[in-house]
Amino acid sequence: MPHERLPFADRVDAGRRLARAIERENFADPLVMALPRGGVPVAFEVATILKAPLELLIVRKIGAPGHAEFGLGALVDSDEPQLVLNDEAIRLVRPPETYLKEETERQRLELARRRALYLGDRPRISSKGRNVIVVDDGIATGGTAKAAIQALRQAGAAALMLAVPVAPPSAIASLGREVDRIVCLASPEPFHAVSIYYDDFDQTTDAEVVALLKRASGDDGRNVLG
Repeated sequence: MPHERLPFADRVDAGRRLARAIERENFADPLVMALPRGGVPVAFEVATILKAPLELLIVRKIGAPGHAEFGLGALVDSDEPQLVLNDEAIRLVRPPETYLKEETERQRLELARRRALYLGDRPRISSKGRNVIVVDDGIATGGTAKAAIQALRQAGAAALMLAVPVAPPSAIASLGREVDRIVCLASPEPFHAVSIYYDDFDQTTDAEVVALLKRASGDDGRNVLG
């Protein structure tokens, strides 16, 4: 696994360095999927350099009753949104079945709202049968990435790579069992937080996400794959 100098200048720098490492993996004809919002600038650089299509992978946590920060699972955007439950958390909390149904529906509506916000009416790029690269700007615990990966498996992705600039060794070890390949440029120990490994880690805005996705698709008049 590569070990690159830290910190990264910004998400653009991280994405370009990540793309160079991914190129060495010979992962054929990939679909790059970004975890918004911070993963989008990184994934845009990866998709541009690899000349690959870019798609969003929106994940919404299913929180416990009265404790939204405690995840019972996640709903992951796809042709048919995939519900991934944490069996251990479900056994611990024992939420009412009606709660799970209602919260899942609420998050399904939020997935649809966010997809419309970011992508308008552009058609979805299906992950079924594709070699998929899941990209984020870094991993702290890995819960979101794990749910996304499990949902892509359920949706029929042919092969899965997780690619991130930085993550703790514990998360890499855990997530490495979930994917076919993993590329992480740096895994410092102790880890602290993703933000400290960037000189510029300003929050990615919705407007930036929309602009990058338009550039990736050529909707702004530029075709980044050309």
